[in-house]
Amino acid sequence: MEVLLIHVCKTRALLALILLMWVPMEVMAGTENATHSSTRPSSLNIGALFTLNSVIGRAAKPAIYAAIDDVNSDPSILPGTKLEVILHDTNCSGFLGTVEALQLIENDVVAAIGPQSSGIAHVISHVVNELHVPLLSFAATDPSLAALQYPYFVRTTQSDHFQMYAVADVVEYFGWREVIAIFVDDDCGRNGISILGDALAKKRSKISYKAAFSPGASKNAITELLVGVNLMESRVFVVHVNPDSGLTIFSVAKSLGMMTAGYVWIATDWLPSHLDSLESPGLDTMNLVQGVVALRHHTPDTDLKKSFMSRWKKLKHEGSSGFNSYALYAYDSIWLAARALEVFFNEGGKISFSDDPKLKDTNRSTLHLTSLRIFDGGQQYLETILKMNFTGVSGQIQFDQDKYLVHPAYEILNIGGTGSRRIGYWSNSTGLSVIAPEILYKRPVSANTTAQLYSVIWPGETTAVPRGWVFPNNGTPLRIAVPYRVSYQEFVAKDKSPPGVRGYCIDVFEAAVNLLPYAVPRNYVLYGNGKRNPEYGNLVFDVAQNNFDAAVGDVTITTNRTRIVDFTQPYMESGLVVVVPVKEQKTSPWAFLKPFTYQMWLVTGAFFLFVGAVVWILEHRMNQEFRGPPRKQLMTIFWFSFSTMFFSHRENTVSTLGRLVLIIWLFVVLIINSSYTASLTSILTVQQLTSRIEGIDSLIASNDPIGVQDGSFAWKYLVDELNIAESRLVKLKTMENYIEALQYGPKRGGVAAIVDELPYIELFMSNTKCKFRTVGQEFTKSGWGFAFQRDSPLAVDLSTAILQLSENGDLQKIHNKWLAHNECSIQMNEVDSDRLSLTSFWGLFLICGVACFLSLTVFFCRILCQYRRFIPAAVEGDVEEIGSGSTRSRPSIRSASFKNLMDFVDTKEEKIKHMLKRKGSDSKHDEASPSSDGPLHSPS
Repeated sequence: MEVLLIHVCKTRALLALILLMWVPMEVMAGTENATHSSTRPSSLNIGALFTLNSVIGRAAKPAIYAAIDDVNSDPSILPGTKLEVILHDTNCSGFLGTVEALQLIENDVVAAIGPQSSGIAHVISHVVNELHVPLLSFAATDPSLAALQYPYFVRTTQSDHFQMYAVADVVEYFGWREVIAIFVDDDCGRNGISILGDALAKKRSKISYKAAFSPGASKNAITELLVGVNLMESRVFVVHVNPDSGLTIFSVAKSLGMMTAGYVWIATDWLPSHLDSLESPGLDTMNLVQGVVALRHHTPDTDLKKSFMSRWKKLKHEGSSGFNSYALYAYDSIWLAARALEVFFNEGGKISFSDDPKLKDTNRSTLHLTSLRIFDGGQQYLETILKMNFTGVSGQIQFDQDKYLVHPAYEILNIGGTGSRRIGYWSNSTGLSVIAPEILYKRPVSANTTAQLYSVIWPGETTAVPRGWVFPNNGTPLRIAVPYRVSYQEFVAKDKSPPGVRGYCIDVFEAAVNLLPYAVPRNYVLYGNGKRNPEYGNLVFDVAQNNFDAAVGDVTITTNRTRIVDFTQPYMESGLVVVVPVKEQKTSPWAFLKPFTYQMWLVTGAFFLFVGAVVWILEHRMNQEFRGPPRKQLMTIFWFSFSTMFFSHRENTVSTLGRLVLIIWLFVVLIINSSYTASLTSILTVQQLTSRIEGIDSLIASNDPIGVQDGSFAWKYLVDELNIAESRLVKLKTMENYIEALQYGPKRGGVAAIVDELPYIELFMSNTKCKFRTVGQEFTKSGWGFAFQRDSPLAVDLSTAILQLSENGDLQKIHNKWLAHNECSIQMNEVDSDRLSLTSFWGLFLICGVACFLSLTVFFCRILCQYRRFIPAAVEGDVEEIGSGSTRSRPSIRSASFKNLMDFVDTKEEKIKHMLKRKGSDSKHDEASPSSDGPLHSPS
């Protein structure tokens, strides 16, 4: 706000100075009425203010005159009223331009076209605000002119606000993170580059250096400027200057060797405007800008534009230049003013001017300030202008609520050969695309394609996208901080031979750097005093504060650290784990019972007996080995059942159903035996915890001391994230401290457990021959990376190199070189976790049970069928004893009891079949020789 007030004060002071020095060219004679009005005057004055002898002015002048002629010859626009244009030349001078503007407004103009200079536009905007004269500028692109303090300033071209966002999108598309801005230090240049900085910040890029030079700077000054920026890191240059002197920059750049491979030059619309205005650019001119990417205003190829272009040669006045896009905007500005006047008159507007009471002539002044009069209908006319909507030669003329032209768009050009090649478009709604914006506007938003451009031929005639940066040419190598560790020196340590450090982390970094397509000069600086591990948080902070360019070592990537530095791709996985002491478990006399839970033992034993009984039932009627006295049969069931556990059963099965049940049961026994053996082996060799700590949760719940590596982020994590009191934490400096603290335990001044990162713990357990183990799971997931300052391009390139190391196996080879160790079971196995429960085997028992049930069902169905066939034989007098084979008198089979059925079941199946067969033979004999003596037998 303070800067804005100063700017306004300076502007008003300049106006006062001009008014004091201004002597009117024409003195009005006589006295006139203070107010002169007319509804539809026969003529109206429109002012035009710009530098005639300039790239923009030479194109705008014939376009303005052509527009005036076209308006006056169109009977539908302002019939009976002739537009007159009053043209004033600003002569590329802010002071003279302001004087010319005041003289122009003195002629009671209803609108002013111009100026092209943003500096003059700032000053004149205050004048037109006071006099209510709309200022239609077709060339002033300064974004700050859109401020609310300039209500009468109407921009009829595209604002640099959009152009700078287009440049930022191009920078992001090619993956560059830093640019150097070269610009003229005036209102347009400063404000445009300021918007560019904002746009790049949204893309996580930035302007690394702003190289400004004064308007009209000499070639020597530009040479000195470019020599300075050539010593910097960035090789992406954005040039935002005026079209009349911009080529001087490329001339100097070419002489300094800055138009060769590796450099990137992005020019704003000034360069295409300059090249388009030349009839035929010479080879010398084109050789200066080979490979440059430039932006040009995009105007749709409508029939109206094509018609205007075909007339251009006839429109040119003597000394005018070739065509550029500003001619289209100048032409449409006249038509905008004329169409708005037509609407203004149709809505009852009147042209009248009145004296400004604030401007009074005094006896001490010879200035006729009263000649500057207020346009009474200016407010209504301005509102009409902002509501207009028509198609001009430059496209759709319509303003949004911020007074910007709708659908701002640019063409992305690649200068090469004797001309330029369009490689894509940019618009504020569709971004970068190879499809014209007017086509994309008709598509749904979801159908718009992702950002894309055609290939570019860069300086040096290369098609490979330049990296966009190099190491500065001032001879300063990278300052790389390396932790000066006192423990776990396999990762990083001091070394007497070059480069002064060694270890796993150093080898990974060196291997990644060797994969880069460019040299990286570097010096390693040890960080710490060598008596204790350094604080890694301070190390990362020093990188962020530019005390070092990078940090290489076992630096953990954490959320807080990523906020201040950029990390590479992790080259080693890490995470916090809990380490506790262990001891060999003493052998128990009852260890053989531990593989199964008691439920598993009960169900397994029950199934042994159940399957034995089922097999006995299925085999009893036909297998002599399963027959005999009751005591013998009971022993057979028990023996057969449990002998299947070792596959040593000696009884043979002869029935189909018995064999089916036995095969399924033997499969179940095989699985149970294998699982039992594996579980028992694990239990007999398992180690047992010497503390009750089972993981991070039980560690937090206890009040025991916890060991933490000195300098590790684990201390801050345990305190801030897990709310563990600092009084419980013990810093451990060396591996020997680790061993002593764990062996002593909390009762003898040691610790209950150690919390540290997994890579350290793996090395620790290997070196201690697995005397310590981790419990629980990793409770954080992170990794180690190399830290660089924010937005460092080297971080991105090294990330790619680390991925290459991982893919080709070199990363694993480096790991094996430094960290090869004896394998330890990282996770502690507890006895209870090895015990097998019924949950793991209920499926097998279910299958076996179903097979037994189905077999018994089939068996008893067969028994019932045979029994039903046997009943008629008993009725006919068959008195043979089923159970014993003796012949004696029996009651009728119809009164047979359950005992008879059981006796029938107990009878050998072979005998039953024989009796049924004999009964069938007797029936056939009786049918052949019927007896008259009656029944042979009667029940006794």
